[in-house]
Amino acid sequence: MKVERNEMQVVNSLAETNWRCFLNEHQASNVFHTPEMFEVFARAKGHRPTLWGVINADGQVLSLLSLVQITLKGGLLRWLTTRAVAYGSLLYAPGLEGAEALALLLRTYVREVDGAPIFTELRNLSDLETAQPILREHGFVYEDHLNYLIDLDHPVEAIMQDIGKRTRKKIRKGLRRTELVIEEVTRREELSQWYAVLQQTYKHSQVPLADQSLFEAVFDVLFPCGMVKFLAARVGQAYAAVSAELIYRDVIYGWYGGTDRAYSQFYPNELLTWHILQWGAENGYKTYDFGGAGKPDEEYGVRDFKAKFGGDLVSFGRNTCLHSPLAFRLSKLGYQIYRSLLR
Repeated sequence: MKVERNEMQVVNSLAETNWRCFLNEHQASNVFHTPEMFEVFARAKGHRPTLWGVINADGQVLSLLSLVQITLKGGLLRWLTTRAVAYGSLLYAPGLEGAEALALLLRTYVREVDGAPIFTELRNLSDLETAQPILREHGFVYEDHLNYLIDLDHPVEAIMQDIGKRTRKKIRKGLRRTELVIEEVTRREELSQWYAVLQQTYKHSQVPLADQSLFEAVFDVLFPCGMVKFLAARVGQAYAAVSAELIYRDVIYGWYGGTDRAYSQFYPNELLTWHILQWGAENGYKTYDFGGAGKPDEEYGVRDFKAKFGGDLVSFGRNTCLHSPLAFRLSKLGYQIYRSLLR
């Protein structure tokens, strides 16, 4: 597809060189904008990535929207269980030309989207306040959503001192013990044991979990590039806690995490989190992005845990465009039924 306007074109594919050039020049680009993550989602069951970009007459990228259509249930229920998510939100060039490119991209996307996704959600990982008027104009409604960012550009001990007193005490106590070991999963065949802990956690939380093929794709695509760490806190031969940490530029992104509550006395979550913070600080990374902390007006136990590590609370929010109100209402009902079945 190609839509032209004043020498701007909306395209659904980009030359990789131009794609990477745009990311390298854009201060707010993140791991979810990369060709590598696009390839990951292309390989994962229930995921279908789509790329929307605007280029000028010289082929220079002016705006970028990398989306993933996620389907929980195929067949006849596909239309009720498919949503589109931009995990890294969108990017556009600075200045008037970039703003015009963004408006063209959104206008074209909303018009051309075929109705398969019930809604499109932009998960903002940086401040998009200046883009909000354009987003609102094209039906993308803003909602606050919290996150914690930890500054890693400090000595390790200073980062430790910013952690809450009780959590700091647990970490120091855990470090003195020898039962729990933090290790990196470096073999593909170890992912099944790693994934089993995620399954247990998500089932307890009554939240759908991505298929194991997503993490196998991450291992195949990102691991050789040094763009991911699969971590496990091990007690004996059992995994007490696990996490997947994405890496891009000088930022580490907390992506997925899970724990086996049978081993809570060893503080596996606290030690696993401290491990990645310490590693990041010692290896020149600037920021740890905790990957979201929920809505400000809703109780969220995960936010309480993340708050203990002393990061800066931010609200870059999310923008959502509803494509099918009826399907959205039906899908919410279906999701409630799905969660009840998980119990």
